[in-house]
Amino acid sequence: MDSVTKSYFEDLQSQDKDIRYEAFIYILKSTEEKVEWTYEVWDKLIDDLTDANNHRRAIAAQLLSNLSISDPEKRILKDFPALMEVTKDKRFVTARHSLQSIWKVGLAGEEQKEMVVSGLKERYKNCINEKNYTLIRYDIIKSLKKLDDHVQDDSISKQAIDLIELEEDNKYQKKYASVWKNKK
Repeated sequence: MDSVTKSYFEDLQSQDKDIRYEAFIYILKSTEEKVEWTYEVWDKLIDDLTDANNHRRAIAAQLLSNLSISDPEKRILKDFPALMEVTKDKRFVTARHSLQSIWKVGLAGEEQKEMVVSGLKERYKNCINEKNYTLIRYDIIKSLKKLDDHVQDDSISKQAIDLIELEEDNKYQKKYASVWKNKK
């Protein structure tokens, strides 16, 4: 890892939110493409998924999601349950940030894509008794759409539409369906 990136990783631990945010944006952008240093930070990010600080949990989830494309050892297959757990975080904003980025894991390969779709489907079905479940479901539908837009897999749209049809409230069913309006 180059010294600039290393410095930004150190800044992720800063108590100053502006420094932490600048570091996060830099690293997030750099991980949109494959990087060579994934495993230099992987274990720390896995540990941060359960950190007491909700900012660290959210950052770790988002960065791991991005780093999945740079994971030739496919560690994410083993670590995915811990990543999914952050989508149920007690701090809703942390859960939401995690949920909105987890689709990126599916860009890493066929196994990862199937794992993400399966995980999101289960999350959709099982969130019904959670506070803000309609936002959770909306984020899941949008995540499936983003994944489909990138990998162009018709089975994803079919599964998303099946999920939408599970929604009993017509208002929310229409809202979710609007995400897929060109596919239905």
